[in-house]
Amino acid sequence: MDAKQNITSDWQDSLNVLLGLGLFLSPWTLGYGTEVSAVLNAHIVGAIICVMALAALFAFRFWEEWISAILGAWLIIAPWVLNFSGHATATRTSVVIGVATLVLAMWSAALHGSGHISAGH
Repeated sequence: MDAKQNITSDWQDSLNVLLGLGLFLSPWTLGYGTEVSAVLNAHIVGAIICVMALAALFAFRFWEEWISAILGAWLIIAPWVLNFSGHATATRTSVVIGVATLVLAMWSAALHGSGHISAGH
């Protein structure tokens, strides 16, 4: 499968690219740029999610999905661990993107593991 086919057939990873990018940009676009721990978390985790999803589009490996799933779980608890849960927008963004990233990563891993994707992928 070439990269163009991967983008459409592996839509979960394509969507995770967009979620990672959205998380990275969210401090500016959603107005919580002064919440330092939330901003650093959004930038670091957003960039990693984006890179992991892009890597999965070009050369799928299960470990890429597991890293994305772990990052999704981290985003769900990060507002309380990093103490930015008092900022509603930052918390909501982290939790919603975390849940979506976790679900999509696990879904993609399950599809690849069940043989629905060609063995060469």
